[in-house]
Amino acid sequence: MSIPIRLSNPVHFLAFGLGSGLAPKAPGTFGTLAAIPLYLLLSHLSLPMYALVLVLASLLGIWLCGKTAKDLGVHDHPGIVWDEFCGYWLTMLAAPSGWLWIIVGFILFRLFDIWKPWPISLADQRVPGGMGIMVDDLIAGLYALMVMQVIVFVMAW
Repeated sequence: MSIPIRLSNPVHFLAFGLGSGLAPKAPGTFGTLAAIPLYLLLSHLSLPMYALVLVLASLLGIWLCGKTAKDLGVHDHPGIVWDEFCGYWLTMLAAPSGWLWIIVGFILFRLFDIWKPWPISLADQRVPGGMGIMVDDLIAGLYALMVMQVIVFVMAW
């Protein structure tokens, strides 16, 4: 039995990206945009602390997304965007500071999340539950992180 989305429910509120996933069009893009202010807070952490918060947020996300999907009776409701938050934060791991890199990270993450090259597409199709909701965005974030770090390296060279 499915239940309606309730932003008063803290699990749904977080899974829906503080409400950003309720955007009528492109909820993943709006979810990623909503992750930026939180990234700005996280960016002041040391690299080990940032990585720890990212791991904890991702583990929490597996449960949040899985619980919300089960509540709604839909495997991966488009409005569930906590996975976009974590994928974007992974993209921004060790990113240089500044708005240029925030935008580059945003564009790269959205491209990989939408394009879904292998194995993102495989994970998206075959991994069930909260893990399935999270893992494709984390892989997209990892791809975007690698590309961004190559760009940073080339620009510094």
